[in-house]
Amino acid sequence: MRTVYVNGAYLPENEASISIFDRGFLMADGVYEVTSVLDGKLIDFDGHAVRLARSLDELEMRNPVSKDDLLEIHRELVRLNGIEEGLIYLQITRGSDGDRDFAFPDPETTEPTVVLFTQNKPSMADSPAAKRGAKVISIDDIRWGRRDIKTVQLLYPSMGKMIAKKAGCDDAWMVEDGFVTEGTSNNAYIVKGNRIITRHLGNEILHGITRAAVLRMAREAQMEVEERSFTIEEAQQADEAFTTSASAFVMPVVEIDGVTLGEGLPGKVAMRLREIYLDEMRKTAV
Repeated sequence: MRTVYVNGAYLPENEASISIFDRGFLMADGVYEVTSVLDGKLIDFDGHAVRLARSLDELEMRNPVSKDDLLEIHRELVRLNGIEEGLIYLQITRGSDGDRDFAFPDPETTEPTVVLFTQNKPSMADSPAAKRGAKVISIDDIRWGRRDIKTVQLLYPSMGKMIAKKAGCDDAWMVEDGFVTEGTSNNAYIVKGNRIITRHLGNEILHGITRAAVLRMAREAQMEVEERSFTIEEAQQADEAFTTSASAFVMPVVEIDGVTLGEGLPGKVAMRLREIYLDEMRKTAV
């Protein structure tokens, strides 16, 4: 049984509880982060902490935990649950003032809710899915306009995953005004020659922590990076494609809307970036 963290206490998961009036439950009024664990250490923790603070600021929500305390909580959960490879999920909501109201509760009298739990995933680095590559389909992007804030409003991405699953695919890429925004839980890329193309930052996509690291490493490896919008049609004509996320690292894409990319195998650029990323993250993990 896992040990989880709820509002200052480490508890067995079956003893953890929050109020039914919590705004995360009633209004999706909360933000989250997911940090990977490799070799028992945290990957890119600083990036996740910075993005968490930004998300809270954008929602005018008080940050109830310092960065140092947050790091200690993460490390303690890794220790208590014996995680060598896996994930730590963190969620902060605006809390509960004991009733339901559209108006925000007074932050001076209502404490935010802080929840963390671990997920043990021993095959993350040596992923069978990365060796075969993912198949994706395209769906309309009908999410709200502030996707740069990592909120817990994940209903449509969840539906997108299920649409892809029913179509016999692994994931969906969302399309708005004719251009790919991102995957349901990842940033999307195509490769043409030595050039990596991915959508520019803005309110339309999440500012991925893995995205930032991978693009930095690509430039250091003398690869050309172009941050701009691209269409599904352009993606289908690319040499290869891939996604990035905290939980899947660099995931090659081998098929888009039924069109096979290249030879239908994970591309050399994607696999090289995955190798570089995992090597660098292991060296810098905390």
